[in-house]
Amino acid sequence: MNDPSPSLLRNLVMLRWLAVGGQAVAIVLAVHLLGIPLRAAPLWGGVAALAAFNLWAGWRARRSAEVGAGEIVAQVAVDIAVLAWVIAWSGGAMNPFAPLFLLPIALLAVALPMPWVLLTAVLCGLGYAASALFGVPLPHVHGAFADPFNLHLAGMAVMFAVSALVVVFFLTRLAQALRERERELARLREQFARNEGILALATHAAAVAHELNTPLATLTLMLEDRLDQTPTGADRGELETMAALVDACRDRVRELAAPADRAGADERPLAAAIEALIERWRLLRPAIELEREGDLADAPAARLAPGVGHLLIALLNNAADASEAAGERRIALHLASDGVALHGSVRDYGDGISEQAAPGALFRSTKPDGLGVGLALSHATVERLGGELSLQAAPGRGTRVSFRLPLQMETVA
Repeated sequence: MNDPSPSLLRNLVMLRWLAVGGQAVAIVLAVHLLGIPLRAAPLWGGVAALAAFNLWAGWRARRSAEVGAGEIVAQVAVDIAVLAWVIAWSGGAMNPFAPLFLLPIALLAVALPMPWVLLTAVLCGLGYAASALFGVPLPHVHGAFADPFNLHLAGMAVMFAVSALVVVFFLTRLAQALRERERELARLREQFARNEGILALATHAAAVAHELNTPLATLTLMLEDRLDQTPTGADRGELETMAALVDACRDRVRELAAPADRAGADERPLAAAIEALIERWRLLRPAIELEREGDLADAPAARLAPGVGHLLIALLNNAADASEAAGERRIALHLASDGVALHGSVRDYGDGISEQAAPGALFRSTKPDGLGVGLALSHATVERLGGELSLQAAPGRGTRVSFRLPLQMETVA
């Protein structure tokens, strides 16, 4: 990980409380139950000092947003000092719990850079040497563990169990934190790559929009002249349809060329804005049958946020393309509101989800004439609006894209 975080500090606080409890239990068993003639006052003093220090460390862990490696090692140095004190007053090098000096090294080796780990190893070595040189030897023991060797073996067994539990607990939590961080980094890398591609696409789209504006305006004037010259009949109906399509394309091109920060929410109620959006889409895709479900009556004060329209159009077009590729001419749209968010899904009747359609496969398309940006733009729009989007295989055949978007409520003056 090589990057200490408050979670590491909190884990140390938790382990320190376990150490306080374990040392207290060990003193009670050894001095008061087994009758080993050890000086209890210095031992209880070390436990009390560690508990007092951990109270401050817990307060520090709750308040700190950033933790440096130096602070981590400084706190571990206090643990080493208390451990050396307790070991020295309970047998020194003969204490079966002396190998506990290895635990701080093992714990920090997976969380800190090598120089700090080496410093921790030096501190542990000094603590062990001090407890061995100045430690009080174990006195002769009478009773169940009359043989000092048997007492040492029993202590070694307990020490092994404690070490195993601590290492498994701590390293498992660190490994889980590392996996979560790797997943977050992968998500951020994917989002950065997608946003880079979308930014390049948006820049190019704005330039092309400026270029298309002139020929579309010319086409509009030509169609208006033809309509003035054409009497009522089949030809005029076709010309009116062509004029409506050109007007729709011109409006879309102007939206592409307009700065994004000037785009505000649609002033119409949510239901009316979405109906107008769907009618415009029907005009562009008249061959597709749209199956509607849901009700938006629960959000009378909601407004259509900028970007939602583009999202719906992109999802409807992707679904229509997928259905047409499979020989179908229908898609299904479900929209509903709970007063707080807009819930929707778009279902096609195509061949289903492919590996290239996965969210991570950006700017790739399975369609012969596809640009491969529909899904990427949809994900980017949903993320920007603070919503959620997911893909599932639809029952029977096809794919369902579901989304949830927070509603933009009308402000009352």
